[in-house]
Parts: sequence; C-alpha cells; structure tokens
Amino acid sequence: MAGVRIGVDKLHYAICTDGDVETWGAPVALKGVISVNINPNASQETLFADDGPYETAGTTGNIEVEINKAQLTIQERATLLGHTYDSSTGILRSRTTDTPPYVAIGFRTLKSNGNYRYVWLYKGKFVDPEDQNETKGDSVNFQTDTIKGQFLQTNKDQSWKIEADQDDDAAASSISSWFTAVP
Repeated sequence: MAGVRIGVDKLHYAICTDGDVETWGAPVALKGVISVNINPNASQETLFADDGPYETAGTTGNIEVEINKAQLTIQERATLLGHTYDSSTGILRSRTTDTPPYVAIGFRTLKSNGNYRYVWLYKGKFVDPEDQNETKGDSVNFQTDTIKGQFLQTNKDQSWKIEADQDDDAAASSISSWFTAVP
C-alpha cells in the first residue's frame, strides 16, 4: 500500500545565494512545524466547439505557501523577512523598506505506511505574518505563528517543486542527502 500523508516534520529553509543561477546556501532547520499548506492556484478551461467540449488546457497560477509553526523566533523572522537583528542587544528591527530574500523550503510528510514523502519548494519570498495575541483565561490558548509566501518557478526549467517517496527504491540516494543541500 502506498500510504496516505498523516504528518509533517523536518522543515528547512535555504537562502538563495545567486538569483541568476538559482543556487542555494546550506539548509537550516526550522523547529516546531505544525502545518505546510501549498496552493498552486491551478486553473483549467475548456474550449467548446461543434456543440461540445473540444479542447482543454490548464495552467499553474500564483503558488501560495502558508507555514504554521509553534513559534517563529526573532532570528528566524530576521532571516526569512529581511529584517535586522542586533545580536548584541537582542532587538529585531522591522522596516517598511526591508526586502525578504528568496528562499527554498524543504520538509517531509509521514505516510500511514511508516515511510516519508520528501518535498522542496523553490524560490519563494515570505511576508510579515499577522501578530495576534490574547490574554490567558480559564484555560491556555496557544498562539502559534503563521507565515505566508509566494513561490515562483525556476528560471532554469520552470520547476517549482520536487518530491520523492521513501518507498520508491529509485529515490534512496536522493533522499539520503535531502536536507544537506537543495537538490
């Protein structure tokens, strides 16, 4: 049995070091991932002719990514959003003129058969998340961080995502180094 996805972990990011050739720095782990939602906003249209459906064509649209984490640290916000972190004072400074870097995002999803699906998304930028806070009442209500971004196709071959299944023997060598470099 192929297995159905039932979990997510091992979230990583890699900063784009050269946008023209699309090379990436070493992947860095982001702890505490709760969910990763990917919406490629695909559309498909049908041409009608001769009193019926004649041709159909589709396209991938705006690729939206939403990551929910237990917490985005101050340092992670600085790195992913292009803000300034002063390590001597521990202060994050966010400016309206800050420009987030292009990043690649990698993770794996546990499947019901005990194996994993491995994923990398190429070339995206994140925007500042909403910051919602509420008081503690009779019970604790965890307030997690959700960051949203837009991802693009690569210049090289128009790919925007790669995936590999652990239960596919052909993927074994690719998976063994999945989080050491962006494939």
